[in-house]
Amino acid sequence: MDMSKTSTFATDKPSITIEEPAVNAIQTVTFEVDDTAAAEAFYAAAFDLGEDSWLRVRPAKDPSSGFRGFAVSLVVAQPGTVDSFTKTALDAGATAIKGPEKNLWGYGAVLRDPFGNIWKIATSKKKDTAPVTREVESYNVGIGVADVAATKQFYIDRGLTVAKSFGRKYVEFEAPGDTVSLSLYSRKFAAKTSFVSPEGDGSHRIVFGSDAGTFTDADGFAWESAA
Repeated sequence: MDMSKTSTFATDKPSITIEEPAVNAIQTVTFEVDDTAAAEAFYAAAFDLGEDSWLRVRPAKDPSSGFRGFAVSLVVAQPGTVDSFTKTALDAGATAIKGPEKNLWGYGAVLRDPFGNIWKIATSKKKDTAPVTREVESYNVGIGVADVAATKQFYIDRGLTVAKSFGRKYVEFEAPGDTVSLSLYSRKFAAKTSFVSPEGDGSHRIVFGSDAGTFTDADGFAWESAA
């Protein structure tokens, strides 16, 4: 995926094109699951994420238990869309952890899919103002880490660009185009906002694909070249 930006300046002289460097970001997310066919069917039915989406699945190799240290967020326009995705996810086999309900930030739900992954569906609005659609405004993966500041620098060194930063509590990296944004929290806070215990062991069972290269961070989150 070519995420470079091109700027063209119109003058009386021939146009000058400046190529800005690409921003490294998450282009694909791969879940490692015990049943790939069932997972593919679930994500298509629950969240409209088919084979051409950013989401991938592959067979799991390592065991995993408890909180895996991350949650995937779907940010949508209004409560009706939250309800729509929540219904299709529950109908497909997800379980509700929280909501859907109004909260301090708007309206949202927290779900666990049949393969142990946590999903948040949220909007900043508390009532519908337009016909309900299935459109998702943005996708995010929030990971819980031992040291937010150190992990922030680790990812900056690998070409990710900070969009928001609140000291050692929260960091969000840029996600240009149709990429998926990455956020950092403490593991304890990541679990708290997912309404689960922070206890967990084994594989995260998630792999990020990007142009940043192949590596594993200090908390065991793996990255590889996007296919």
